[in-house]
Amino acid sequence: MPTRRRSRAGLALIGLAALLTVAGLVGLGTWQVQRRAWKLDLIARVDARIHAAPVAPPARAAWPLVGPEDAYRRVRVVGTFLHDEETLVQALTERGGGFWVLTPLRTADGSLILINRGFVPGDRRDPATRGDGQVGGETAVTGLLRLTEPHGGFLRANDPQAGRWYSRDVAAIAAARGLADAAPFFIDADAAANPGRLPVGGLTVVAFRNDHLVYALTWYALALMVAGATAYLFVDASRRRPE
Repeated sequence: MPTRRRSRAGLALIGLAALLTVAGLVGLGTWQVQRRAWKLDLIARVDARIHAAPVAPPARAAWPLVGPEDAYRRVRVVGTFLHDEETLVQALTERGGGFWVLTPLRTADGSLILINRGFVPGDRRDPATRGDGQVGGETAVTGLLRLTEPHGGFLRANDPQAGRWYSRDVAAIAAARGLADAAPFFIDADAAANPGRLPVGGLTVVAFRNDHLVYALTWYALALMVAGATAYLFVDASRRRPE
């Protein structure tokens, strides 16, 4: 009798643990389904921004409010490039390794906006090798608004003192260059050709990982496996129980 009681108690504990496990796995699967819906909505909203008619970038008064809902918004700005203050940021693109050329653009109200004018290969990092591309005078730039990248890149931290940049950290670049009144975002220039064909713009990669369906199916499958194994255990135990 005590053995039978212990057996029933053990089965009860197994059943409770299995129930909690299944509930947890189903919860994780459902969470991934919800995340997938959110991701699909995000992708749709970003795609709409990218293909919308260009608008003016946020005015200086709105800079503190710039956030994820502004990312990849298509904008157009007019100003004058400060080529002497350009910054090279390490880049790896479909054209190979090289650098992004980030140049401040001074607008009519005196504000500065960093423009990622595009990509140059390593052997053209010196502005003297691409003089035709150093356009002067008032210039219009159309591109995508991008949020600052403050955490470095390529698994390396930015080193402003040495002039080594691995991410487009707007605040750090502005501080290193002594740029006051710089916007807290930058703009990726579009594919409009520059004189001399450098820098090459329009290389923005817009991609969002969306593996949530795979994860959801995995969690649901695990829940089904646990439920099936537990059911088999109880059926087998009932068969072995003496009359």
